Amino acid sequence: MALRQLKRFIVGNPLSTEELHNECIPKWKALAVLSSDALSSVAYATEEVLIPLSLFATAALAWSIPIASAIAALILIVTISYRQTIDAYPHGGGAYTVAKENLGVNAGLVAGAALLIDYILTVAVSVAAGIENIASAFPELLPHKAMLGVVVIIVIMFLNLRGVRESANIFALPTYLFIFSFLVMLVVGVFRALSGDIPVVAPVVHETYSAIPIFLLLRAFSSGCSALTGIEAISNGIPIFREPRQSNAKITMAWMSFILGGFFLGITLLAHSFGIIPKEGETAVSLLAHQIFGNDWFYYVVQASTTMILILAANTSYADFPRLSSLLAKDKYLPRQLASLGDRLVFSNGIVWLSMAAIGLVVFFHGETHGLIPLYAVGVFLSFTLSQSGMVMHHLRCREKSWQKALVFNLLGAITTTLVLAVTILTKFMHGAWIVVMLIPMFVFVFKQIYYHYGVVAKRLSNPGGLPMGGVHVLKHTAVVPVSGIHQGVIDALSYALSISKDVRACFVELEPEKTELLTTAWHKAAPTVPLVVLKSPFRSVLAPVVDYIQQVADEHPKNAVTVIIPEFVTSKWYFQLLHNQTAILLSLILRGKKNIVITNVRYHLND
Repeated sequence: MALRQLKRFIVGNPLSTEELHNECIPKWKALAVLSSDALSSVAYATEEVLIPLSLFATAALAWSIPIASAIAALILIVTISYRQTIDAYPHGGGAYTVAKENLGVNAGLVAGAALLIDYILTVAVSVAAGIENIASAFPELLPHKAMLGVVVIIVIMFLNLRGVRESANIFALPTYLFIFSFLVMLVVGVFRALSGDIPVVAPVVHETYSAIPIFLLLRAFSSGCSALTGIEAISNGIPIFREPRQSNAKITMAWMSFILGGFFLGITLLAHSFGIIPKEGETAVSLLAHQIFGNDWFYYVVQASTTMILILAANTSYADFPRLSSLLAKDKYLPRQLASLGDRLVFSNGIVWLSMAAIGLVVFFHGETHGLIPLYAVGVFLSFTLSQSGMVMHHLRCREKSWQKALVFNLLGAITTTLVLAVTILTKFMHGAWIVVMLIPMFVFVFKQIYYHYGVVAKRLSNPGGLPMGGVHVLKHTAVVPVSGIHQGVIDALSYALSISKDVRACFVELEPEKTELLTTAWHKAAPTVPLVVLKSPFRSVLAPVVDYIQQVADEHPKNAVTVIIPEFVTSKWYFQLLHNQTAILLSLILRGKKNIVITNVRYHLND
């Protein structure tokens, strides 16, 4: 009861299935829930472009503008392409559904694996970047980045367990505060740049452009493509929109693309105008905000809003990872538990799985954003490529209304994302992208093993046969009752055992010979008809001798069953249970894997 009350306090009261339609959200809330990942990339995408350029020469920083322009064009292409996906698949599913239906099961599983990895990385990168951003303003937090990241992920997990509608209410305000603060920073920054009110920076030597290695430019471009992470989330999450879902999703995606592209270009242009060079311990956004506002209070507003949007960007994954996991689970490629809706009409198991995986990454990489970023873009653009290629095949196969125009957009999207994928793997393979390249086929292998297992189980259970002619066959079995002493709980268990079998045996593990003598004397008085087998345990183990004895009984009559009746007492308060050994639970877990062994717990409830 106390655990149930605690759960209700944390995640809220259960919602009935009939209330599912009430959990759908309007466009302005969906922008906060599904676009926070894409919008948050503005906070680090420019920096990711500048870092490789600044390592070569200050003169190379001028290339940030054409690189940013190319990435902005890519954002436009991908956005238009995914709007076609929304039209073709209004029920959501994203790259997994599109690739599976149009390119085959293997392509769908690769897309699903890439997206799952991308969603896990989104949570880890977003939270790590948010903590790093606030640590730029408060450097004393830097040594505790990993611990703070774990705490934040746990908080976000519990917020999402409360349901889509409630989490959207919480996340809307930080998202719009971020949009407002960055808009003000861009307007003020542009005004200062146009009026000449900017610090004198080192001149950019444009004549050295030709000396910059092409590989460096490609690496800067692939790093900046992190701005596209999360851009597909809206096409995956169409079911959470209010009606008309399809139209609302397309409008929201247009809003997101306009804000994302405009902010990314604006931040990059201002970073160039103000001579921003990335440095250890402070983000590029923090450096730019310092240049524009100094130590004024609005600098801290920008930092606070950036931190919040980076942290809450993880919520995009919490909207899409559980939904994608449920689709894979329904297709028997992931455990069935992931397909079940929880009390609050969300896929609770998927939310917990995502949180645990992201926490593992944050701890492993010590909360370092730059250690996680190289892993990021491979899965993103692989799913983009498969999705757009699948849409090309969809148009050629179905030839729906205006399919030629849609085909052009998706073909352009497939070509560009394929090129970016190749560049990303080429430039980031040795910096960590190889991990994702290896993980994706491993995920696909696990998917297929799970599918094979479910197929075997279904085949084994599909032909149960019937009852034998002439009535029910009486199964012969031996009842074994493990005991630790003689008390009312043991007497109840023995009574139950005698009611179901004529062959009842009790077993006791001897740890202290004196206790054995006392028990033997008491046993002959309390249960003289049931033999007590004393098991020796020279290494003081309790479970091993019991398990060995039960297996010995089972081996005596291989065609019969052994029913293990475990006496278990239950305390009046749940927390008192923690004061007692959990031997019954452990014994049940060990025996579950044994053949022809039935486990029954007879509980004796203690009163105060």
